[in-house]
Amino acid sequence: MQKSMKLLLRISSILVLVLSSCVTNTVVKDYATVPLEKTFFEVPYFSDPAFDYVYKANITVYGKELTGIFIAKKINDTTHRVVFTTEFGNKLLDFEISETDFKVNSIVDELNRKMLINTLVSDFRLLLRSHYVIKKQLDNNENTVYLTEQGKMFNYLFISKSANTLSKIVHSSKRKEKINLFFSSENNIFATKIIIQHITMPLKIELNYFNEHAN
Repeated sequence: MQKSMKLLLRISSILVLVLSSCVTNTVVKDYATVPLEKTFFEVPYFSDPAFDYVYKANITVYGKELTGIFIAKKINDTTHRVVFTTEFGNKLLDFEISETDFKVNSIVDELNRKMLINTLVSDFRLLLRSHYVIKKQLDNNENTVYLTEQGKMFNYLFISKSANTLSKIVHSSKRKEKINLFFSSENNIFATKIIIQHITMPLKIELNYFNEHAN
C-alpha cells in the first residue's frame, strides 16, 4: 500500500512538472531559458506625466465597431487617467486606474456594464503598467522575453533585439493565452501603434498615435 501511494505521488509530481513546462512552451516554445540580466523592467510608454498620450481608437467587439479618441495621462506615480471620447469630443468614459485600484469618473449609460468596465480596466491596466518584476528570462535570435507574475496570471514581455523595444506582451493563465498586446515604436519613448487582441473573446482594440505630444 505504501509503495502504491509513493508511486502515485511520484506520478503526480511528474505530471505537475510536465504541465508546468507546457505552460511556458505554449507561449515561448522556441525559446531557451537563460540567466537573468536584470530583476525588473520599466516600460517607457505612457510614463511621462508631462505628456497627454492621444490616439485614434477603433474598438471591435462581437462584430460591432466603435471609433473615437483615446487619451491617457499619468497623473501621479501610481495612477493614469484614461478618457475615451467620440471623434466630435463627446466623452464616453473617464477612468482613473492604478495597478491595484480604479475609479469611474464618468461613463455613458450604453457602456455602463460591469463586465465591460472590468474588461476595459484590465486591458488599460495591462497597457499602462510601467514596472514589472522579472521572474525568468528566455531568449532566441529575435527576442528576449521576460516572464513576470500577476497574481495567478503571467505576463510575457517580448523585447525586440533589433530595435531594443518592447514589441509585445502576452497575458496568460497557466493553461492558455488570454490577451496579446502588440506595440510599434520608433524611438522607445512612446508607441505609435498598439493592438490589444483578446484570445478568449471577440474583442480587439487598435490605437494609432494621433498627434504630437501636448503639454
